[in-house]
Amino acid sequence: MAWQWLKATGIAALAVVAGLAALPAQASGEGFGSRDRPDVSFIQFSSPNLLAPGTPLTIQGKLSIPRRDGDWGHGRRKLPAVLILHGSAGVDARGDFYEAALNAAGIATLQIDMWQARGYTAPGQRPAAPILTYPDAFSALAFLAQQPGIDGARIGVLGFSWGGLVSLGAAERLYAGQFGGGLTFKAHVAHYPVCYAWNNTALLAAVHSTPAAYGVQWINLTGAPVLIEVGTKDDYDNSSAPCEALAQSANAGNGGSVVSVNAYPGATHGWDRLMVPMTVTDPFANQGSYFSTGVPPTVHFTPDAEQAWQSRARVVRFFEKKL
Repeated sequence: MAWQWLKATGIAALAVVAGLAALPAQASGEGFGSRDRPDVSFIQFSSPNLLAPGTPLTIQGKLSIPRRDGDWGHGRRKLPAVLILHGSAGVDARGDFYEAALNAAGIATLQIDMWQARGYTAPGQRPAAPILTYPDAFSALAFLAQQPGIDGARIGVLGFSWGGLVSLGAAERLYAGQFGGGLTFKAHVAHYPVCYAWNNTALLAAVHSTPAAYGVQWINLTGAPVLIEVGTKDDYDNSSAPCEALAQSANAGNGGSVVSVNAYPGATHGWDRLMVPMTVTDPFANQGSYFSTGVPPTVHFTPDAEQAWQSRARVVRFFEKKL
């Protein structure tokens, strides 16, 4: 079709093509808007390995620093930052989706890969308990706090699914005390963090653990604001009710409205994962029904572009206000 069009329009079309070819390289996209692009670097830091004390893990990540007229730091006010934590499927489009908007708002970001450090390459691989990755989040917090252009007192954390569990766990004083070394996050966002599992002693008894040991105790919070976002058709909680109940319990025990919940109507788990839909099985889905039926439930990831954009805007506003 393109060849027929060129043939029909003849010399005029060829002249247009020649004119486009003669434009400066910047017009083709190379170098365009370079002042607006963040400074990106690929970094690494050590994180304690709870399964093998004395042999730390090497966590790798992508650090994105918004530019300020081509520069940052150097006497200017330091920037806030957000740590971004992936889900069980590993690093995917969600991190970049939120990273771009946060950077555009003048907030630095650090995306880390918790799975690469542990040698996980196959689908379905993940640690045996969320607590095993809590040191990664607090080690990332310490790394960010040491960066010259970042304000160590204004660092938040955003997590998806497994990363959402870590984001919530980092707001619990028990884990901040164990792994934080005196540092805490300024604000937390947790997307679909399997709310029914928190403080669930009966569920954890099925895997011969306790909420505290497994990493899902949520009783005494640091006081940093927490935003939980969940879809009403999430296949883990089956509705937004478990997240709302968790927030109500936490607020009652921590002196106010520390935790807020936003529910997206009709959204599934991972609605903001703007990639082709997928289904997986997980024993912790359907409120842990596997532990009584022996049948791993199915989890649907159905992208919802409209609500993903809404969520991204809400997350940016939250961090702009709280950091």
